[in-house]
Amino acid sequence: MKTRSLGRSGLEVSALGFGCMGLDFGYATKVTRSEGVDLIRAAVDRGVTFFDTAEVYGPYTNEEMVGEALEGLHDKVVIATKFGMNIVDGQMQGLNSRPEQIRAVAEASLKRLRVEVIDLFYQHRVDPEVPIEDVAGTVKDLIAQGKVRHFGMSEPGAETVRRAHAVQPVAVLQNEYSMWTRGPETNGILEACEELGIGLVPYSPLGKGFLTGAMSSETKLGEGDFRSRLPRFTPEAMAKNQALVDLLKSVAEAKGATPAQIALAWLLAQKPWIVPIPGTTKLHRLEENIAAAEVDLSASELAGLQAAADAIQVEGDRYPPELMATTGR
Repeated sequence: MKTRSLGRSGLEVSALGFGCMGLDFGYATKVTRSEGVDLIRAAVDRGVTFFDTAEVYGPYTNEEMVGEALEGLHDKVVIATKFGMNIVDGQMQGLNSRPEQIRAVAEASLKRLRVEVIDLFYQHRVDPEVPIEDVAGTVKDLIAQGKVRHFGMSEPGAETVRRAHAVQPVAVLQNEYSMWTRGPETNGILEACEELGIGLVPYSPLGKGFLTGAMSSETKLGEGDFRSRLPRFTPEAMAKNQALVDLLKSVAEAKGATPAQIALAWLLAQKPWIVPIPGTTKLHRLEENIAAAEVDLSASELAGLQAAADAIQVEGDRYPPELMATTGR
């Protein structure tokens, strides 16, 4: 697979990464540990070198799965994980980015991932109770100790990124970005990345499955599927947002591609330092996603797609209010 540099960090990874969360967390359908290990290894065999996880996924089981799958391959891959959630008795109880918590999470993640150093350590969400300078300083210490290579942040506000970057260079931002979540274009995140040399890793680049065309207003979400809490996944919102899927389908048909591949190719075309991390539990979807790196959208095709997408009003927020409040801080 083609590779990309994540800003000026020195991190070079496959043009598409693998978001491992959904293998055993967040959705009604989960794979077994051995199935997840096999799929992650299949991704490596097909050229994927960038894998994303977090302690809160499970919690802990996702990191353990990734650690088992990639053991002995750390010289060939980049593994990203995250700190910043307060986990009590297996349940997420708000945020915690206190320095002692960051250090404890790093030690535990190193063991679960079976590595000597964490390639990319993201703050999962900005903790308003802890100055970002203290967070960045703690990660800077972990980097100096050889336990972490790069500092990342997920869903921060642009000004917070600049404050953190002044203490410890931020290598990568992980924000939701897709054809139906265009916030980074208007909230200063793309500008901050460009200015500071930071890579951007869009999570949910396929709209949590909606942009693939495999869902509709008739879709019934299974028990335990976190999408059932999201305003965009009500039947009414999905019916209105079908216009975006129809657009992707029309372009895909003309290109001999799939809607998912067009959605990913559109993201890849936005900036050379963008690396989406679609997730899947199925080998054929993994292969479909990987093939998106070979889909070339011409300038005129991109302009037409952009204009058509701009004319579609996306219905529903991406998160309920209490989760939206944790973004953009």
